[in-house]
Amino acid sequence: MAQKKKPSEIGKLVAENRKARYNYAVEDTLETGIVLQGSEVKSLRAGGANIAESYASVENGELWLINSYVAPFGQAMNRAFGHEERRHRKLLVSKRELARLWQGVGREGMTLVPLKLYFNERGIAKLLLGLAKGKKQQDKRDTEKKRDWQRQKARLLGN
Repeated sequence: MAQKKKPSEIGKLVAENRKARYNYAVEDTLETGIVLQGSEVKSLRAGGANIAESYASVENGELWLINSYVAPFGQAMNRAFGHEERRHRKLLVSKRELARLWQGVGREGMTLVPLKLYFNERGIAKLLLGLAKGKKQQDKRDTEKKRDWQRQKARLLGN
């Protein structure tokens, strides 16, 4: 079985969902492939993507990334070579992983949240997907307090 990648081993980061860890308690992560058109790949390499409002869903036995934004590529603006900006994009996972995700989503409150969109060392577009449970308002406040305390502690120890 392949070893899990450390965040430092991730190649070029294209987009990150920074609010995901604030709004959700991520219990498990999974690296998935993503099916893209040529103009989408070129746009991603230029850094034109946003996954902040997107989510993943299992439909008809396949995993889809919904509501992600990939900016149009300048040289491929015509209809023949361009792409739709907010289309559903298919995610590539094994049947075993898909069954595990489907079982997790079946439980109450679990959601598939995209965390990072990046190119790996081989230049292939990957999406880090998190199986998460939504946080309540008090949990969000606790997270913010812990983050502030860590920041203050680092300042005190630095001086």
